[in-house]
Amino acid sequence: MKGIYGLMAEFHDAEEIVEAAHRVRLAGYEKVDAFSPYPMEELSEALAIPQSPLPKLVLGGGIIGLLTGWGLQYWSSVIEYPLNIGGRPFNSWPAFIIPAFEMTLLFAAGTAVLGMLALNGLPEPYHPVFNVPGFALASRDKYFLCIESRDARFDRVGTRQWLEELPGVDAVSDVDY
Repeated sequence: MKGIYGLMAEFHDAEEIVEAAHRVRLAGYEKVDAFSPYPMEELSEALAIPQSPLPKLVLGGGIIGLLTGWGLQYWSSVIEYPLNIGGRPFNSWPAFIIPAFEMTLLFAAGTAVLGMLALNGLPEPYHPVFNVPGFALASRDKYFLCIESRDARFDRVGTRQWLEELPGVDAVSDVDY
């Protein structure tokens, strides 16, 4: 693919990027991403990033695991291999608790890992922002705000001028594919 992915503004201070993120949202931009050396909750709130559906997926995976573990125990003890040991009933639920609990953990953990990979779009060995000079500093001491070209309000010249007028902007760069 050829063309522009978006425009990226570089900031030196955490407070400046949070303020810029608020202004970007107020200006109506929706396809925006931010990069910082450490997680910043206030930056996520400023960009109005929605909550992840991962907790609900993990809960669903855990419930499916519980039902699978319980069903497996029920099938093997009551239907397929019913053995009367010590006069206990075939459906002896106290014996089913540990395997059902372990299956709950197994399915929930598996759902968490696979759901995280799927929702993050991983593995992603390449992203267009890697082409921006100085972007490697996002892992050390710089903060970056990227407005993507697929945003409805994106205009290459107008958005560049608007970004350059934000307080605290060190540089604005094109992000090419």
